[in-house]
Amino acid sequence: MEASDQAEPKPVKKVQKSGGLAETTRFLLFLFLFAIILRSFIVAPFMIPSGSMLPRMMIGDYLFVAKWPYGFSRYSIPFGLASFDGRILANEPERGDIVIFQYPGRRDEDYVKRLIGLPGDTVQVRGGQIVLNGEAVPRVRIADYLMPLTANSPCRYVEPEAERPAVMADGRTYCAYRRYRETLPSGRSYQVLDQYSGSGDDTPVFVVPEGHYFMMGDNRDDSLDSRFSQDAGGVGFLPADHLVGRALITFFSTDGSAAWLKPWTWLTAARWDRIGETY
Repeated sequence: MEASDQAEPKPVKKVQKSGGLAETTRFLLFLFLFAIILRSFIVAPFMIPSGSMLPRMMIGDYLFVAKWPYGFSRYSIPFGLASFDGRILANEPERGDIVIFQYPGRRDEDYVKRLIGLPGDTVQVRGGQIVLNGEAVPRVRIADYLMPLTANSPCRYVEPEAERPAVMADGRTYCAYRRYRETLPSGRSYQVLDQYSGSGDDTPVFVVPEGHYFMMGDNRDDSLDSRFSQDAGGVGFLPADHLVGRALITFFSTDGSAAWLKPWTWLTAARWDRIGETY
């Protein structure tokens, strides 16, 4: 018999499909763990909800917070996943740092303030000027801060006597605040607002306890900070364990005029000049 001219067909290999529910679940779990590690030990997002840090930070600023500079505590870990006491790899913050921290009272909220006093420091405010370890911190009056009046940033004056007329320029309305430049003993300099002679402008002498810090907002008359006790709604002395991280960079900022269902308004509402600001 003659051999057949047609070759026998080769068997087709079946490709086993991978994936499915199990693989999707593994991927989502990996993504979740990566996000937890990123937010716990590297950077985390934070939105500025109030004007207590004007003029440096505005309502609607979104920034990344560096988690590594001060070490880690249970307040550094999101979603309440950690319960240990103390800090791991703890490092001392510096005067003048803009710090994000867990409010030390009953409210489960993150705050942002500037660190003014280290453990052992004496801090007092006299006539609106900080006296640090017995030495007055230089404060120089500079031009008024003109804040654009927008949907999320109204002209907020803490008392009627502090109110000042709005400024019109370039077809826009601005809120005017008295502004000063403050310089710490290290030479670190920044701007602060002082609206009027309020209760926070003259304080007793505070002695910062060991393991605690003294925090103040840059908008001095619109900040409940370490000058005020927790019973009065303030921060009091901040325990070191409550440090979360240091302000790093602004990655987005909005004036509040955008509508979620109108994506094109996200571009017009963005404060492009603030994006990329570092601290």
